[in-house]
Amino acid sequence: MKKFMGKVLALSMSIMMVLSLTACSSSDSGSGSKEGGKIGVAMPTKDLQRWTQDGENMKKKLEEAGYEVDLQYANNDIATQVSQIENMITGGCELLVIASIDGGSLSTVLTEAKNEEIPVIAYDRLIMDTDAVSYYATFDNYKVGQIQGQYIVDTLKLDEEKGPFNLELFTGSSDDNNCHFFFGGAMDVLQKYIDDNKLVVKSGQTKFEEVATPNWSTEESQKRMDNILTANYSGGEKLDVVLSSNDSVANGITNALKAAGYTKDNFPVLTGQDCDITSVKNILAGTQSMSVFKDTRTLADQVVKMVTQIMKGETVDVNDEKSYDNGKGIIPTYLCEPIFADVDNYKKLLIESEYYTEDQLK
Repeated sequence: MKKFMGKVLALSMSIMMVLSLTACSSSDSGSGSKEGGKIGVAMPTKDLQRWTQDGENMKKKLEEAGYEVDLQYANNDIATQVSQIENMITGGCELLVIASIDGGSLSTVLTEAKNEEIPVIAYDRLIMDTDAVSYYATFDNYKVGQIQGQYIVDTLKLDEEKGPFNLELFTGSSDDNNCHFFFGGAMDVLQKYIDDNKLVVKSGQTKFEEVATPNWSTEESQKRMDNILTANYSGGEKLDVVLSSNDSVANGITNALKAAGYTKDNFPVLTGQDCDITSVKNILAGTQSMSVFKDTRTLADQVVKMVTQIMKGETVDVNDEKSYDNGKGIIPTYLCEPIFADVDNYKKLLIESEYYTEDQLK
């Protein structure tokens, strides 16, 4: 009887081992994503095209590199993003990639990440007032603003023409640290022309707090532009140029200008950023002049590279170790290069690179 029971026990253990190995084999053969560890990716919203693209690119590239990915969108709600990050921490994520909604609202939850020794990469938006951020990956956001400002200078030929040209200023959400770089870079180029009265801001709204757009909202920018046009341009004065830090804000400006009677034949010079489909269509229609192209595939590739270097304990690839202070110290940063797209070069930048297809822009 003892021999029989021994055989039964041995057989049972063998079956359990086989089942266990089969389960492991089945899990690994699915996407192969668990071999590198689990990565949490927190994105702010799906409401803006660029964040959807960023999230999808990040997930795809990380999974191709062998990682399991927990991708979450927070619908632009800070409490939701905090909760999602908490779940990533307790759910076994070994590294976090976070594009924050509000860069100053994550210090408490990221203290939990630091206590668990989970590295954090701030993605495109610098996370402020916490020592839990390990690295920052973004585009050169000051240069984004400089490109927009220089485009205005070149298009209006401000170094040759006397002017004056009427200018209005729009940037994004004041709780997005990047806005200070976008607006600062643009004003670094434009301020001297304002001082020389070649550019005149008839609304008088030139301070960052006055020109910020909550949540980068198309609706909010449209309302503000409606008010500016009514108060300052209702007597036949022409608006010549609008600085807009990104495309969602530019879309609201475009809506207001169209409603006020502007057409492609007299539309102001209008800048943007992200090359969202709607804005590229507007560029082709003559109701937006340019958009700074930030190829999310390039940023995703770089972040995946940084993730792998961190996970393997290798030296992490950065190219700026002095510019980005989050209030707790300088964050080692990798800056990708932006470039602008307009009607003359959009095919090369966006179509030939397979970022979009021709059909998407019809």
